Amino acid sequence: MAEKRRKTKLVIYVAVGGCLIILLYLGRGLFYGAMTIHELLAENKHLKQAITNLTREEQIGYAKVISQETKDEQLLTTIKFVETAKDDKLKKILEKEYTIEGDIIHFDALIVKFGDKMVMDGKTKALILWRRVYGEKMKPQDGFIIEQPGTEPNRYKDLLAALPLGHKQLFWSNIWELANDPEKLKKYDIEAIYGNVVYSKLKKGLIYVFKISPTGQVYPEVVPDM
Repeated sequence: MAEKRRKTKLVIYVAVGGCLIILLYLGRGLFYGAMTIHELLAENKHLKQAITNLTREEQIGYAKVISQETKDEQLLTTIKFVETAKDDKLKKILEKEYTIEGDIIHFDALIVKFGDKMVMDGKTKALILWRRVYGEKMKPQDGFIIEQPGTEPNRYKDLLAALPLGHKQLFWSNIWELANDPEKLKKYDIEAIYGNVVYSKLKKGLIYVFKISPTGQVYPEVVPDM
């Protein structure tokens, strides 16, 4: 009889322990779900360390003309757009082709600049998201999507590895929206979130290498296509 009671108690302890583990797991998930982007920026040391670890970039991608032809009296330019890895200029992390009317092409990017209080080494850091590409005869909102705002950009897929999945999703889905809240930008020492549109008249036989300056400005450098 005593042995039976001991087994019963053991089963109860195991069941209670299992319930506590489940509740802790669910509570952890609820905590992550309840956290706001503002709390994440203000309190998360792992996030600040990740932003601090951002290295200065120079080349961020390039574009080249694949073909140009006239159809129905309209010039059509087909381009290849390539985004390169932040730690390897020769590594392609995104490659797409677009056919656009005309030969003047706009490349639209979003830039997030973090001030010296948000980063631990006191040096301004920047994130870049390629948004879309469009011709001079198109409205920007009708342009072709490069990367979708709200999702984790390919070039930063390992940046927030130390953060829980919920925090990573929270950061990428909300960071770009802070552009509409200047007071919050100042509070969290985000110097700016702004669009940067680069446009150029593209010709076959040339490569348009996109670079970013220390101040967060994107500009093209034209080199021959070897």
